[in-house]
Amino acid sequence: MNNTPNSNRKHIAIFGNTNSGKSSLMNKILGQEMSLVSDVQGTTTDPVQKAMELIPVGPVLLIDTAGLEDKSELGELRMKKTMEVLRKTDVGIFVIDSSSPDYDSFEKWVIEARKFNIPFIVAANKAEVANSDIVTGLKSKYKTVIPTSTVTDCGIEELKEELVKILEKEEEEKSLIGDIVPYGGKVVMVVPIDSEAPKGRLILPQVQLIRDCLDNGIKSYVVRDTELKSALKDLKDIDLVVTDSQAFKKVSDIVPKEIKLTSFSILFARQKGDLKSFIEGVNAIRNLKPGDKVLFAESCTHNVSHEDIGRVKIPKALQKYVGGELDFEYKVGYDFAENLDKYALVIHCGACMINRKTVMNRVLKCEENKTPITNYGVVLAFLTGILDRSTEKFNIK
Repeated sequence: MNNTPNSNRKHIAIFGNTNSGKSSLMNKILGQEMSLVSDVQGTTTDPVQKAMELIPVGPVLLIDTAGLEDKSELGELRMKKTMEVLRKTDVGIFVIDSSSPDYDSFEKWVIEARKFNIPFIVAANKAEVANSDIVTGLKSKYKTVIPTSTVTDCGIEELKEELVKILEKEEEEKSLIGDIVPYGGKVVMVVPIDSEAPKGRLILPQVQLIRDCLDNGIKSYVVRDTELKSALKDLKDIDLVVTDSQAFKKVSDIVPKEIKLTSFSILFARQKGDLKSFIEGVNAIRNLKPGDKVLFAESCTHNVSHEDIGRVKIPKALQKYVGGELDFEYKVGYDFAENLDKYALVIHCGACMINRKTVMNRVLKCEENKTPITNYGVVLAFLTGILDRSTEKFNIK
């Protein structure tokens, strides 16, 4: 469980004012002292996260945030980080001090939560000293209100049970490949070994696809691009070839047309985001002109080499297509542009390091702003002229 990547866990975030008992409640849910608890306001300054197993849902990530009414020094910056957490939250818990509630702060937060389609539970905390009329009033306005106490443990188990109910109703994480390749099918993974490949190990997308094949009873074969031709001669009835996007053109020339072909990045675009939107968005490349701003959204920090896909290869290929220089900007991790008006196109990475909620909120934001968004693998397939071939397996309409 502890080895499950955070990007594959459902994110449960705890929000509320300073000294409402957020950190104490997180510790009770975890069953351990993880978040620092103090009577001093603003003790939690940065989001604190801890992986746990929520039976029967499975591995989840619990996040404690800074108080929404943080009046301490650097409070504005902490507030910004707290609201950034909201965009990646699958289920929210708003902790309200039911002995002295701040309705104004709570109702402002509810507006933001609903903007991002986030289901939430209201924890009417400090139930041991609460005014029953306050709890009754909350229950009349909000769907799920649970009186809780970190002193008497009131409501803690009920809160966990409600989290399970909500998460079980949420859309299940799509399989990377289990719904497009039959049980017992054969998948060939092409993994070029170049300066971008980490020494002695595979990168996360490759590992996750191998695991997905194992989970679904699919036979997987991993080869370098240099051995692909001979591997195809050794194998019969191949259902799908999956390649690193950077080797798209070379692999497409080797793989016979009757064998379906796609990339790791396109598979992740389908699992973590909206492949249809990414395919529609890539057409914006046709309208790019020199000087246009293009935003790259990368989910992880990494060293940049001369073969880096987002910093070197795609920018170089785009500028060649456009016939002039473009203005590239980068946002890394959970950071994303607040104002999208200045961008002609947003290009997202494969998103193996962030959760689906984050990507879908970015897609939604781009759609609302009428800013086209696409994905690394879709861009490279478009630029190499094999977009139709690399997406035909998914029957996108």
